Amino acid sequence: MQRESFSHLANGPRLLADIGGTSASFGLETAPNRIEAIWVTDCAAYPTLGAALVAYLSQPATVAAGGYQARFAGIAIANPIDGDWVTMTNHHWSFSIEAVCSQFSLKSLVVVNDFTALASALPYLAPDHKRQIGGGVARAGATIGLVGADAGLGVSALVPAGERWIAIDSEGGHSTFAPMNEREIDILRYARRYHEHVSSERLVSGIGIALVYRALAERARVEPQDLNTAQIMERGLHRLCPVCEETLDAFCDMLGTVAGNVALTLGAKGGIYIGGRIVPQMSEFFERSGFRARFEHKGRFSDYLAHIPTFVITEQYPTLIGMSAMLSAG
Repeated sequence: MQRESFSHLANGPRLLADIGGTSASFGLETAPNRIEAIWVTDCAAYPTLGAALVAYLSQPATVAAGGYQARFAGIAIANPIDGDWVTMTNHHWSFSIEAVCSQFSLKSLVVVNDFTALASALPYLAPDHKRQIGGGVARAGATIGLVGADAGLGVSALVPAGERWIAIDSEGGHSTFAPMNEREIDILRYARRYHEHVSSERLVSGIGIALVYRALAERARVEPQDLNTAQIMERGLHRLCPVCEETLDAFCDMLGTVAGNVALTLGAKGGIYIGGRIVPQMSEFFERSGFRARFEHKGRFSDYLAHIPTFVITEQYPTLIGMSAMLSAG
């Protein structure tokens, strides 16, 4: 919902939020290109979005920055947006956009899919806020693709339109998972015991890592431990558990397949960006992984993909930057 232009900040600070399946980030844009009073919290700590917003507006840094004066806001959320009522896919929050406007005396509130907002940030990322994996050179003015694993799996893109970019609102993470080898076929068979439709998100995501771990434990004929995503990543990255390490290896390969499919589908010669919180935590492991080889492994179109660069987003709060860009373009 948007009731008027966000072309300037003459009417006070703008409230920005990035709501994921597990955590939420809030900030205040107090001047062009300046976002301050950033606050990150677990979604599970609050019963509703409204309660989390009240907590944010009560933070000393937010009060000092004039948070209660904000009358214009933008929320990027890990969910499809269709109408006034929003029900999150990977969390229990549900809310009415109009009701949030009323509760916080907002004149305007824009709510968009989080990866649509993240895509909008891509042209504004500084060189040191992204890291290239593998070869390829981005073609200026070409379509840019975005894939990212967080609690779920997000997909979006930026399409050039004259002097502007158009961010694509997509739910591509829910497309059907495509196994590429015997290991991934076994993972798919295991996942189908629990899910009639196995999307890429079911496996290539924070919620999927635990499922892949259990599948690979069964494949290795070992008893799986009761581990969450963070524990699996910790043990895998430090080579403390062979099955955890193989889980991360499989994750990187499968993400490469998804990213390559997105690049082909979009003709994303401007590059593919990898967002979300999982890959940046993997650092050197991801660079050494089979991600880039799998990205290019597309038979007759392998050479086509070899020329498309892939970048990991390293900026800490890129979605807030993208949400700001969307409001300014309104």
